[in-house]
Amino acid sequence: MQKSLRSAVVMATASLMACLPARADEQFTFLTNWFAQAEHGGFYQALAEGTYKKHGLDVTIKMGGPQINVYQLMAAGQADCVMGSNEIQVMQLRSSGLPVKTVAAVFQKEAIAIIAHDDVKSLADLKGKTVLISTGARTGYWLWLKAKYGLSDDQTRPFTNNFQPFVADENAATQSYVTTDPSMIEKLGVKFNRFLISDYGYPTYSTVIACLDKTIAQRGPQIAAFIKATAEGYKSYLANPDPGNAILKSENPKQTAADIDYTFKAVRDTKLVTGGDAIAQGIGTITDDRMKATYDTFVSLGLIDASKVSLDQTYTTQFVAGAKILP
Repeated sequence: MQKSLRSAVVMATASLMACLPARADEQFTFLTNWFAQAEHGGFYQALAEGTYKKHGLDVTIKMGGPQINVYQLMAAGQADCVMGSNEIQVMQLRSSGLPVKTVAAVFQKEAIAIIAHDDVKSLADLKGKTVLISTGARTGYWLWLKAKYGLSDDQTRPFTNNFQPFVADENAATQSYVTTDPSMIEKLGVKFNRFLISDYGYPTYSTVIACLDKTIAQRGPQIAAFIKATAEGYKSYLANPDPGNAILKSENPKQTAADIDYTFKAVRDTKLVTGGDAIAQGIGTITDDRMKATYDTFVSLGLIDASKVSLDQTYTTQFVAGAKILP
């Protein structure tokens, strides 16, 4: 066989394999980045309702936590794919040498919000306020806030997952996660305004699914099946969360039914899963335009070095294109 013909046959075979469904009961391990909670409900719903099985997968979901580096564990072969915070994290890891890509995004927008006392009417009013942020935020959304609203590092103080400093200081604002933290502040009886940064133009996705290049090359059908089944799981979960919640409670018994219910309603009502491009392109989608917006934004802010990583190295839409589970 001539070399050119042999190459064409190899390429055609590889393309066909990527389109084939996963074989029955293929083992697939997914590692989340936190304890089981309603934000992850669609994964557990797909497990509870046998959706992964329907798509030919025997899925194991492992929980992450505060001291667990999911990317390190994936690189060590402990998971096929992992849950990441957002695509910026993946881009940074890629630039540092880890061959990883974003393949889907559960949340179509960032779930980080700034909470301030009720005299603050917009993010522009944060000038002169003390802003409590985490260490990680300093190399993430805080760079964007500073650039857009003329804020400074001098305003910041450490956020320690404790809202008492915010409550005690009427001049303070604090970072929060829209699906959980407002309920804690509400219980403290403080009047506040909440500003979801994605509503002000912050470009990233969140709760992304990321996989290594070698896994994408070797287990493409399984990744495609996992993403489609997960999208089906989220659609089902948002309609009736009971099956998924039963597993959530079992996996993470420290959370109360009220906690789960609050988070579920926040995910649903803020359209984290079902808004944005998911409306027309399906749950879990990622698009070239959005990925470019994130990349360009954080290259301009100096967080991503374009000489070390190109945009096309950091993601692929090949799997979400075939899922298209509309909300």
